[in-house]
Amino acid sequence: MKNPMLEALSLLLEKLLLISNFKLFSSGAPGEDKGRNIVHEINSFHRGDVLEVPRTHLTHYGIYLGDNRVAHMMPDILLTLKENKELTQKVVSNKRLILGVIGRVASVRVDTVDDFAYGAEILVNHLDKSLKMKALLNEEVAQRAEKLLGTTTYSLLWNNCEHFVTYCRYDIAVSPQADKFCENLKIIIRDQRSVLASAFLGLASIICLGLASYTTLPAIFIPFCLWMAG
Repeated sequence: MKNPMLEALSLLLEKLLLISNFKLFSSGAPGEDKGRNIVHEINSFHRGDVLEVPRTHLTHYGIYLGDNRVAHMMPDILLTLKENKELTQKVVSNKRLILGVIGRVASVRVDTVDDFAYGAEILVNHLDKSLKMKALLNEEVAQRAEKLLGTTTYSLLWNNCEHFVTYCRYDIAVSPQADKFCENLKIIIRDQRSVLASAFLGLASIICLGLASYTTLPAIFIPFCLWMAG
């Protein structure tokens, strides 16, 4: 049986991660009228390579399948609203992307290298160095990616494009980006100034909105939890 408190906390963490990295969707994300001046040498890519596209705050990942095709996980709200494959196969716009993150729906889809990168530079197999893990054979990596094509649930913390790629490449789903966010959040929680700030905001909400359950309970509960966690 799932714990409602843990589910609520997980949802809150994901939304914080979305907000903290919102520039990702307004800078270099698919759907913008942005010039694509970078020419990618696809002949240098091998089937099964991990392609990495640095963004403003996050990095997007995919698996090269050969023949100018990249498998990658993309949030897309249209997957819950439309059954027309022609519409959902188009390059995912910013609105579809953000709403897909909130709706926790995505697909492992295949796009061209240019559509995947959308004008950004591509790093190849950079994770091999940063994670220091032994990679599977490239053909096995590509086959794993192809088996996962289709609709899937999405989570910024537990099931994102990095989890997809690391599972295919290293047989273990990890996301250093999500881990880093959680570590930063721990630092904030352990900082006693967060307790004082939350207490001040709680007091201000009571003064502005009045003494009610929806203001008093958070004003007490949030600082208490931060104090205990710290």
